[in-house]
Amino acid sequence: MIDASSMSIRVFDAGDTDAVIALWLEAFPEYQDASRPQRNPHLSIANKLAMQPELFFVAVKDGGIVGTVMAGYDGHRGWLYSLAVGAASRRLGIGTALVRHAEAALAARGCPKVNLQVLSAKADVQAFYESLGYVADAVVSLGKRLGAVA
Repeated sequence: MIDASSMSIRVFDAGDTDAVIALWLEAFPEYQDASRPQRNPHLSIANKLAMQPELFFVAVKDGGIVGTVMAGYDGHRGWLYSLAVGAASRRLGIGTALVRHAEAALAARGCPKVNLQVLSAKADVQAFYESLGYVADAVVSLGKRLGAVA
């Protein structure tokens, strides 16, 4: 586990952009898949900064960005997105700390439930969330792309 004094979590700052994109390119190989242009990290950051930027968190250790998580709350449900931890920093509790931090921020807004989505092929990611108390809801997630890519 991490030494809490050596890692901090704070709100994203525009100066973090390059480090966050580098982390996401490592953590989310789909960002590098040219056949999926909807996965644009610059656009993801810009969209989050336009909507509840105070719910975009970075984990900092030894002066560098080692993790991220985005949260959102629409008054009905909260959501977690873009939880990422650099490969060299995994299994140290950083992902857990980021999830707990985002959950606390959502709870402070009165959020009664948090949702997230995990690609069905990522059993290890699903197991991580299950270890934090998340369970699969008996729902089918549907989606539809609207005009602009995000």
